[in-house]
Amino acid sequence: MIHFILGTRAQLIKTAPLMVECRKRMLPYRFIYLAQHKATIYEMLKAFGIRKPHIVLGDCGTDISKSSTLLGWMVRVLYQGLKHSRKLFPDGSDGIAVVHGDALPALLGAILARIAGLKVAHVEAGLRSFNYLHPFPEELIRVMLWKMGLVDIYFCPNEWALGNVKEYRGEKHNTLHNTLLDSLRLALNGSGSTVQELGIPEEKYALVSIHRFETISRQDKMEEVIDIIVRMSKRISVVFVLHPPTKVALESHGFLDRLSSEPRIHLRPRYKYHDFVNILYRSEFVVTDGGSNQEECYYLGHPCLLLRHATERIEGLGKNVIISKFDPVIIN
Repeated sequence: MIHFILGTRAQLIKTAPLMVECRKRMLPYRFIYLAQHKATIYEMLKAFGIRKPHIVLGDCGTDISKSSTLLGWMVRVLYQGLKHSRKLFPDGSDGIAVVHGDALPALLGAILARIAGLKVAHVEAGLRSFNYLHPFPEELIRVMLWKMGLVDIYFCPNEWALGNVKEYRGEKHNTLHNTLLDSLRLALNGSGSTVQELGIPEEKYALVSIHRFETISRQDKMEEVIDIIVRMSKRISVVFVLHPPTKVALESHGFLDRLSSEPRIHLRPRYKYHDFVNILYRSEFVVTDGGSNQEECYYLGHPCLLLRHATERIEGLGKNVIISKFDPVIIN
């Protein structure tokens, strides 16, 4: 039995093609959801044609969008997972648990699966920025997964990533590309929303998506990002997609009113994935701190300015992706 253990929108987006393929091949699987993200999850499942989770752990009724609630959510996930271990893995130690990427649910899922005696497969393994603070805590989570011996099978998206896990025990496989490529194909074939329905300008626009903890948790860093976006809006319309944690940060730092007063900045709530891909595809370029957005831009051939000091991905670097390092010369 295959057990997919996920907990964020990004993990679901990039693992959805695997569950779709399991269904096509009539391979039995279980979907265990550690609810770090709650909003729009069930709409996303419907869009990808995936059934609801067999079991949900750590459900607080909403997204975990503040660091103050993160610890409580982690304790809840581990407590519920250990208490209901037999319900979680009814076949005992028979099977494989699949975790994805570098968000906390990957670490928590691997721990629960390992305690239950299951083998653990890590999808999107081998990515490294080699800087524990950029991105934080994702870089730390990745290394903990491997150094703690929680992973038995590594699915790496390229030869470079494969080389980064050679020192660790277990099977290693180069999948040549990330599953995000399959997610993009599914999304581009499934979004028929019009410009009016999406709420985006008919003229040319840039797309902005900011959500990483190391960006939104610091007021000085957020102010730097806002200055970049406002300056950019003098040249081109901007669609700024607000992730729930980003909106909370903008409100707490007092920046939301400033953005709302700019006539060429269009603030939009987080979209369903299929619609977001449609918006990205229509944009002139993308400004983001997201590694997945970097990769999406690479696959679509879109220019991308990455508002980070370092990235764990090699896709697009030196081609259509530029790391800003928050250097004004590079940004301008």
